[in-house]
Amino acid sequence: MAGGWARDGAVSEQIEASISDELARLKARRAPVGESLLECAECEEPIPEARRLALPGVKLCIDCVRERDGQQQMRGGINRRGSKDSQLK
Repeated sequence: MAGGWARDGAVSEQIEASISDELARLKARRAPVGESLLECAECEEPIPEARRLALPGVKLCIDCVRERDGQQQMRGGINRRGSKDSQLK
């Protein structure tokens, strides 16, 4: 069901594209690459062996990850909703 000048299926395509973009962003953020470091890349404290084995490619210690996750990160994207409320953010 499309409205206005949009072709049939356009709304579904927009929803699918939004979901795909978000999944790709999350996978890129959560997928460490390479070998785990022995020391944290930020604070240089040793990374516990259990953490290195559980998350191959880990670069940060738990404290630095918690600190980084606590900070609000701005992210860009395309507003596909098109509603007036979503454009006011």
